Amino acid sequence: MLAVLVRLLPTLVSKRGRPPKHESAPADVTHAITSAVLDFILAHPACAQRAARADARHHYSDSFRRFVVELHAEHPSVDVDAFARAIHVPLGTFKDWLRAACTPTASAPAADTAASDPAPIDDAQPDPMGARMQTVLDAWSRWEGSFAAFCEHVRRELLIPFGRSMISRVLQLHGARRAHKRDGRAPDELAMRGFFRTFFPGAQWVGDGMQLPVVVDDRRYTFNLELDVDAHTGAFVGLSVRDEEDSAAVVEAFEDGVRTTGAQPLALLLDNRPSNHTVEVDTALDGTIRIRATVGRPESKGHVEGAFGLFSQVLPALCLDTRDGPRALATRFLSIVSTLWARTTNHRPRRDRDGASRVDLYAKPVSDEQRAAARTALEETARRQLLARQTLEKRRRPEVLALLDTTFARLGLLDPERHIRVAIAGYPFDAIIAGIAIFDAKRDARTLPDGVDGHYLLGITRNVAAKTEGEHLARRLLALRLDARDAMLASLVRARDAACAAADVDVGLSTCVDRALETESELVRIFWLTSLAELIRRRCADATDALALLFERAARRIQATFSVLPRARQDAVRVLAEQLVVIS
Repeated sequence: MLAVLVRLLPTLVSKRGRPPKHESAPADVTHAITSAVLDFILAHPACAQRAARADARHHYSDSFRRFVVELHAEHPSVDVDAFARAIHVPLGTFKDWLRAACTPTASAPAADTAASDPAPIDDAQPDPMGARMQTVLDAWSRWEGSFAAFCEHVRRELLIPFGRSMISRVLQLHGARRAHKRDGRAPDELAMRGFFRTFFPGAQWVGDGMQLPVVVDDRRYTFNLELDVDAHTGAFVGLSVRDEEDSAAVVEAFEDGVRTTGAQPLALLLDNRPSNHTVEVDTALDGTIRIRATVGRPESKGHVEGAFGLFSQVLPALCLDTRDGPRALATRFLSIVSTLWARTTNHRPRRDRDGASRVDLYAKPVSDEQRAAARTALEETARRQLLARQTLEKRRRPEVLALLDTTFARLGLLDPERHIRVAIAGYPFDAIIAGIAIFDAKRDARTLPDGVDGHYLLGITRNVAAKTEGEHLARRLLALRLDARDAMLASLVRARDAACAAADVDVGLSTCVDRALETESELVRIFWLTSLAELIRRRCADATDALALLFERAARRIQATFSVLPRARQDAVRVLAEQLVVIS
């Protein structure tokens, strides 16, 4: 074995330097190539554009790339360097076009940029049958460059003083071009401020909870900080620190606020957590109107959410190193820090309130008329919510609600006002039964997340209903597609037979690739790629080399179509390869 290796090793060492280049192509061949490219450019305006700046990208249309790839296939003996010089395309760009799997490089079309419009007349409304409009439409039908370059061409070469938006509208109204709109942006959060209706200090409080960790002796404890904030002044009126966010936390924070301010508010706004709407909470409120926060609108609790945001910014890491009663000490420590923070903030002057603090604002007197009007408005809000829930509950089937009542009692799920059960009852009965079964199975297998409540069962039921609806949609869609398939495939089969009947395999190959990439239908694209694979197999029979050559030419043509996204081009090459060579 040693002797064999000694004899073979010298043969594995290649010579230094690059391999010798091929001889330059004859002048008549390169001249023919250049002439063919020039003829193509003259017949297709703007299919190839050279940027004015050296650092800017050039622009080439899909038809130009396809033409160059096919032209190179007609002259395989010409060196790549000489061919690139003959067609006046950068060597690196041309090599990218010849690769079967490539990504858009410097030859990719640059994004349209706004051109300077010399005296545009966008606001003008031209005659639909006017000569200028017809000239623009005729020029666009033969244009293969970018839209920005076309606008510049219309103004400078055709001497038509249309602005970019005017040209876009003309082309769009006549169906010649479809404008791509960007997704809209969400409204600025500053624009949503000031929409919360407030009355006076003490009219309405907003309550919510926040989870806070405390580390004692390298052990982490998590507590819930329940905070009540006055909606009119932003004052922090009451807080509570407990192990979790439950009814007792809501009651403690409310009672602490009453001790701080000396009076109950007219209303307390809480989120839709079931523990916030229990009998214990209503008993503690004792005349204070309980209002639910609007679902999907976190700005309705913006007062307390903003307070928690400020607290998170100034709160240091709460870490203690002691061995005497760690949990009790941690609770007391968090309570002191929270109380100190709230009281300090309450007495801090506010620039947006002319230097008045939250305490000053909360101490302003309130007339009996203001109090009565606020109570009436808040009671009306609570009444509308109650009527809406009762109306929704009446629309539900009694037997379904009875089943959910029994299920919630058996599972120990909290839903004091039946909000969750009424929501679940709105789904199909099969989905409800499946949701309950899935919840029971997860509970028996101990795979339920910690702290789940009735909303988790609601989510399961909603997902099951959506999946069932999707299955029915799939069945119906399949039936409709089967009915329409014969009529649609008949025209496709006729077009395929006409394309593949040509004696020149290049014509059939080009037609199949172009028809596959110009469609947005996945079914039609697969049809043409399958037809292309059948054409290649039929022409090549058992000749593996010929099959590989035709596959490479088809792949180059696919990759030269930059109007199709890179992922779609790669998928088309992959599907063609799988159709040609079946592994299993």
